[in-house]
Amino acid sequence: MLELGKYSVGVGDRFAHEAEAQLQAFMKAREYGVDLVPVWNKSNREHLIVGSQPASVRKAADIAVRNLGWTGGYHVDADHIRLNTVDAYLDSSDFFTIDVADSIGTPADHTSLSDFVDRHPELVGTLTIPRIDEPLRAVRADVERVAAKYLVAAEEAGKIHTHILAAKGADRMIAEVSMDETDAPQTPFELLVILALLADQRIALQTIAPKFTGRFNKGVDYVGDIAQFEREFNEDLAVIAFAIENFGLPRNLKLSVHSGSDKFSIYGPIRRALARFDAGVHIKTAGTTWLEELIGLAEAEGEGLTIAREIYCEALDHLESLCAPYAAVIDIDAAALPTADQVRSWSAQQYAGALRHNQASPLFNPSFRQLLHVGYKVAAQMGERYLNALETCRSSIARNVTSNLFDRHIAPLFFEGD
Repeated sequence: MLELGKYSVGVGDRFAHEAEAQLQAFMKAREYGVDLVPVWNKSNREHLIVGSQPASVRKAADIAVRNLGWTGGYHVDADHIRLNTVDAYLDSSDFFTIDVADSIGTPADHTSLSDFVDRHPELVGTLTIPRIDEPLRAVRADVERVAAKYLVAAEEAGKIHTHILAAKGADRMIAEVSMDETDAPQTPFELLVILALLADQRIALQTIAPKFTGRFNKGVDYVGDIAQFEREFNEDLAVIAFAIENFGLPRNLKLSVHSGSDKFSIYGPIRRALARFDAGVHIKTAGTTWLEELIGLAEAEGEGLTIAREIYCEALDHLESLCAPYAAVIDIDAAALPTADQVRSWSAQQYAGALRHNQASPLFNPSFRQLLHVGYKVAAQMGERYLNALETCRSSIARNVTSNLFDRHIAPLFFEGD
């Protein structure tokens, strides 16, 4: 089986120009004694919007690894794929985020449901899980209720996994299953049932993405009860350790935190929990690279600043259509958005200050940042003009990409404060 390293960090690169700058941050982490595995990811939706092909992600990653002499592991993630989209990623990807959100809650076959509960009598009654203070208690109806919600999704994940496995073989694939796009956070017991369902599908599961409490909006900090999140994260780690021992799941199975970028307030709790359990984690995605490109363009001034201003003004004109696909993961206060005329007059410092995720800065504007986060379609429509600017402003952009990924994400997640 192709094994994912203990600590892995997903990085997006929508325009395939920042792989070397991203990899520089991982190389810097090595200098501090932290071995991280970069996982370059790009979703099918992003490919369609940008007009790119899955092979472009692999090509950019391979070139960066070769140019910088990276000797560690690295992977390319087919992000949020389904059975009808996975084939385009089979040649270029070795990490597959299996997305079965549409199947969660689909009514399950009663016979299959009953058979599952019969196979897992350990889920009924009182269950003591090490490092969870209170025993888990459930009657058969509780197991059936949870399984009924997730059984069809688990079966669909099994079909996708089998399809990938047949095409690539176990030594060329890593499987993640996403269960985070549902109506409520999963309890420890629900996660345990989900893991039993996935184990029954014989999925060689290396990462699992549950839904945590709170909001994980794109490109901004976590919104929610941090103490509650820390309890949930610790309990989920305990459940995973138990499931590995009891359901035969891969021993390197770990949690995946989706939309993990910029969730600064929970990085400390995550770091403490990982140390407590000696557990791994996959943070997906970290660094919001596309926004660092805009910051780098603005700070380069000249044509770079002009393009950055134009992208915002165009995004503001198409606010509703750009936000619609991301409505569940953004919270934009329209009243807090600057007008197009205001931004056209901004200096490089004002633009970068409003966009850079520095909560201590009086210039920082989270609504401005979230709109630009979903506004990459505007840059894609600029075509060669935007791509040429990425080359012209390379130094400024690379500096921001590397610094943001290392200083704001890798350091506080894996060693800062210890």
